[in-house]
Amino acid sequence: MTRQLHLNAFLMSTGHHEASWRLPESDPYAHVDLAHYVRLARIAERGTFDSLFLADGPQLWGSVGQRPAGALEPLTLLTALATATEHIGLIATASTSYNSPYNLARRFASLDIVSGGRAGWNIVTTAGADAARNFGLDAEPAHAERYARAAEFLDVSLKLWDSWEDDAIVADKAAGVWGDDARIHPPRHKGAYFSVEGALNVPRSPQGYPLLVQAGSSENGKDFAARYAEAVFTAQQTIEDAQAFYADLKSRTVAAGRDPEHIKVLPGIVPVVGSTEAEARDQEQVLEDHIVHTHGVTNLERLLNLPPGTLELDGRLPDDLPPDSAIEGARSRYTLVVELARRDRLTVRQLIGRLGGGRGHLTFAGTPEQVADTIETWFTRGAADGFNIMPAVLPSGLDTFVDQVVPLLRARGLLRTEYGPRRTLRDRYGLPRPANQHTLAASLV
Repeated sequence: MTRQLHLNAFLMSTGHHEASWRLPESDPYAHVDLAHYVRLARIAERGTFDSLFLADGPQLWGSVGQRPAGALEPLTLLTALATATEHIGLIATASTSYNSPYNLARRFASLDIVSGGRAGWNIVTTAGADAARNFGLDAEPAHAERYARAAEFLDVSLKLWDSWEDDAIVADKAAGVWGDDARIHPPRHKGAYFSVEGALNVPRSPQGYPLLVQAGSSENGKDFAARYAEAVFTAQQTIEDAQAFYADLKSRTVAAGRDPEHIKVLPGIVPVVGSTEAEARDQEQVLEDHIVHTHGVTNLERLLNLPPGTLELDGRLPDDLPPDSAIEGARSRYTLVVELARRDRLTVRQLIGRLGGGRGHLTFAGTPEQVADTIETWFTRGAADGFNIMPAVLPSGLDTFVDQVVPLLRARGLLRTEYGPRRTLRDRYGLPRPANQHTLAASLV
């Protein structure tokens, strides 16, 4: 079978552009409207996307004056979407810094059961002092410490998901035996960050584990992804940078003893689609004209760890910014933004415009054919296994992509025309169902 694209719909309230909520078509309350998300999920399913994705963070980020702020808790929302869809995968962000393994493993197993095997976990370590202070900390933990905690968190989660063997439920009514205690395996884990004694109180789910997704592109992030991740959400501005990231991550995956085909690299792309290139550029300009630059300056100073009032709209970034190794927060995004500004010699105003649509992800305005060409080029030239589709405006941007770009990708043999018999999210990504470690150990005796 010809290699095919993996498409994920990254859903964000009225769209990824920070000014999308100001358009006449947009509903400023869409971010808390279940019907809005049901509609988006069904559009993505009509486009035979592999999955949809909800970002999240345990803090109110930025100013509520900028755009619709806050969000419904993603696992709760995805459980509702599971009942409104049949095929599409359901991926939620959840932090290893501000959760406990037992509760989170239980919630993901529950979503996987309710959805019939369509759950995915975007594993994040959560940067930022604001989040830390919401959990009784004075400052965020150091970058390396967050990843060390994340590794132990995931190891414990895997033990919990394997604490029930697949055939632990006997359901023998005649004998009066519901389950086999010999097939229950409490983790009895004691580590540097966690102590977890008992087995999960949910049976093993259809996928065994949810699809494991990761989004960090720092050195620690890439090492973590090579060890654990099955899909990686990433951000690159050029095909050359994307090719370098792709090759590096695949080689690290091999070095970790894993099959490089078992990790899918999905860069983000913000497509603005018009019937002509000029129309697409006009749509992009309308959005940029609605940006409130004071918000953009504040956000940029926060990302760059600069004191308020440092940046001037029509000036360039300071020459003496700290190296990325000194950044404890969103290190890979810091590097991307600084390199973008330096490479294209952007003023702060221009940089805010470039970041307004995708916060550092590739933005592309063009015709359906040009968008399809870009996707095909990155896919066939070793830069991507698929894409995180991030419409600038929702729902119209996703509708347009599905109605005008998806048919072109299908005609080129790059995307399925229907879902077919494969049912689980792991099936969609071409991944095996993980064997239960206890069953596997017993078979080797």
